[in-house]
Amino acid sequence: MSTSADAPVPPRPATPGWLRGLIDDAAIFPPGNAPLARAVTEHRAHRRSGYAELVGPLLVGDRRLPELDPLLDAGTRLDTGVVVTGGAGAIEPALVWAGRNDRIELRTVEIALRDEPDPARNAQRISTMLSTTLPDAATASIEVPRIGDDRPDAGWFAALDEIAASGHRMKYRTGGDEASAFPSDKELAAVISAALDRELEFKCTAGLHHAVRHTAADTGFEHHRFLNVILATRAALDGATDDDVAAILGERDGETVAARIRTTGETALASARRWFVSFGSCSIHEPLDDLSALGLDTWER
Repeated sequence: MSTSADAPVPPRPATPGWLRGLIDDAAIFPPGNAPLARAVTEHRAHRRSGYAELVGPLLVGDRRLPELDPLLDAGTRLDTGVVVTGGAGAIEPALVWAGRNDRIELRTVEIALRDEPDPARNAQRISTMLSTTLPDAATASIEVPRIGDDRPDAGWFAALDEIAASGHRMKYRTGGDEASAFPSDKELAAVISAALDRELEFKCTAGLHHAVRHTAADTGFEHHRFLNVILATRAALDGATDDDVAAILGERDGETVAARIRTTGETALASARRWFVSFGSCSIHEPLDDLSALGLDTWER
């Protein structure tokens, strides 16, 4: 006789393709500032969970890479993203160190353009260094300067052209510790359009760890949210104007956003994620909680 222990276990629902790899684990960065040891432990737990497919690499600053050594177990590899804090010359030392550690699986490298008059030249230097040091299986994201609400100058567009030609990704900052760190709907819409015009994959960092646009009760800051960015990217791909894209970024009603996600469909959303590849979040659970509250989760917690 079959017992309950012998009964087949129903398969766990697969994570929708449009959510896979969405959240880069930035636990050690502000405002979370988790101790590295705790971040490593919690990252391993995330990667064993029912929502594991949503979680990207653990992001670690290049200067903290040596601290990883005593925290990594022999025989296992930690999916890691290295955030390079210096200029182009700091890329090689960081990647050489990571490459020598057989317990680190380097997935991505991130570096910001320096604040200088010719950002395209800086992008070219970074791209050249990455071309000789970046492992084949890893990606690179190059952070470009904020543009504000004014049309950026030719140098900013030239930097995007350089990044696109190199095959790397653009990174854009969407939040911080003061109100001015959060781009307007108009600014972010222009950035999304500029990336898509160049067939340039992009990621965002800071301020996106909730699902739907809102004003933070504690600070009054205007926060963008990741579902709005996915839908805005989809609309831009479909030919929407920058004003229409900005309106989607500004939508604050969660049920409206969730309904639009459902009607857009998984195939179209996955196509949008082809370009909006991920966002960095110091919390993994907050975006998951929001997806659950909107009825958009299919995984076991």
